[in-house]
Amino acid sequence: MKTDTTADHFQKRRVQTARPFSHWKLVIGHFAAVMCIAMLIPPAHARINVTTLPGRDSTQLTIYNSVDLTMVRETRKLTFRKGVNRLEFSWANTLIDPTSVEFRAVTQPDKVEVLDASFPPRVTNTLEWRIASEVAGEIEVEIRYFTSGISWSADYVAEAAKNEKTMGLAGSVRVNNNSGEDYENAQIRLIVGTVRLVEKIAELARRDGKDGDKPMTEQLAAPAKSALRGQMAAGFGGAVANGEALARKKEVVKESLSEYFLYTVEGRDTIPTGWSKRLPSFAAADVPVTSYYKFEKERWGDRVVRFYKFKNDKPSHLGNEPLPDGNVKAFRVATEDKLYAFVGRTNVKYIPVNEEVEMELGNDLEVRVEPKLMAWEKTNLHFNKDGNIDGWTTRETWQFEVQNSKEIDATLDIRRNFAGDWTLATGEKFEKVDARKVKFAVPLKAHEKKVLTYELTTRHGTNATR
Repeated sequence: MKTDTTADHFQKRRVQTARPFSHWKLVIGHFAAVMCIAMLIPPAHARINVTTLPGRDSTQLTIYNSVDLTMVRETRKLTFRKGVNRLEFSWANTLIDPTSVEFRAVTQPDKVEVLDASFPPRVTNTLEWRIASEVAGEIEVEIRYFTSGISWSADYVAEAAKNEKTMGLAGSVRVNNNSGEDYENAQIRLIVGTVRLVEKIAELARRDGKDGDKPMTEQLAAPAKSALRGQMAAGFGGAVANGEALARKKEVVKESLSEYFLYTVEGRDTIPTGWSKRLPSFAAADVPVTSYYKFEKERWGDRVVRFYKFKNDKPSHLGNEPLPDGNVKAFRVATEDKLYAFVGRTNVKYIPVNEEVEMELGNDLEVRVEPKLMAWEKTNLHFNKDGNIDGWTTRETWQFEVQNSKEIDATLDIRRNFAGDWTLATGEKFEKVDARKVKFAVPLKAHEKKVLTYELTTRHGTNATR
């Protein structure tokens, strides 16, 4: 390890202090060196007398979106002296949780031992380990910790064929880094699933680490974190893989971890703080899709809303893994030379394997529904002993004009909601959804117009019980 001159050290120290992210220092306790510069350096910083550490050899980010939590695992090669060494870890201006920071030696772990961890007086956002080494020389070490501020989201693009019977579906993930720390050349892993924490990592990160008189070892053994580490054991075990060739298209490897699902993005990426990075996840062709339109006045007013429906299973060329919640943009081939028309956009929730998903894609002006009340009458009046009306029957005649102005066939789903004791008379086919709702499934050819009618009889008051 190269040692700075005093002037160089001061310059580097000023740069390090200004950096808005965490760093490590190896502090060798040479008494003579400290005495030589004691008059030049304020007492709080006199122990810093060696060059900054080398850059990270590897970094791994395991992102748990549901709780704003990321497990960071980073390694470096440090040169230790035989005896007691001090290692300093700083996290100023980041969202790192200081109570979660852990150190271990990767090489020769039986000869390198952490004696204790402390927070130096009059120094904020800094942790210092005393480490005993039985050997002198280069040791590969690892630090793990939780941080907040790193998140990921899923994006999907659906491209339906002209007849809207099949579609291509492609997914990608976008990683957003607002943690205050730059992560260079990092392996990225994404967790689908729900984690429940007693404490929020962002809140812990804003503390200075000096949690009353509680020792560091007790803080690290807090029940919430202990349980979480057990759940994450499979998620960060093993070595970080070497960087892949950037020329090859990256893949996202998925594997099941009990109640969670782990997405491992192939290769490495650098994600500076304040940046986002979009990474491809999967692409499936010829996914069977059902296109249809819904009209329900109580939900959407006079609008007709378009839907696509598909299933996340093997027959649909999907089903290898659950699909995380995300944003969907849908298109349809509009011309023979494959000019795509925008259909709509929506958000989908977490889609387990073998589950069917319905995507609401917004209003469609080319399919029209116009309901009209043609007649209304009140009959069968019933009077109580005081001469007041306590029962009656209403009869309504409705006409629906429906039209498909598209170049392709369409299926229209019309829902009607009724209250009270009712019966329906119509020549149209309908399905009773529940005690208050019916559904008319109306197939429409291209440019076809139809008129539907029904008569609704509703019994009110005492008439409803007779």
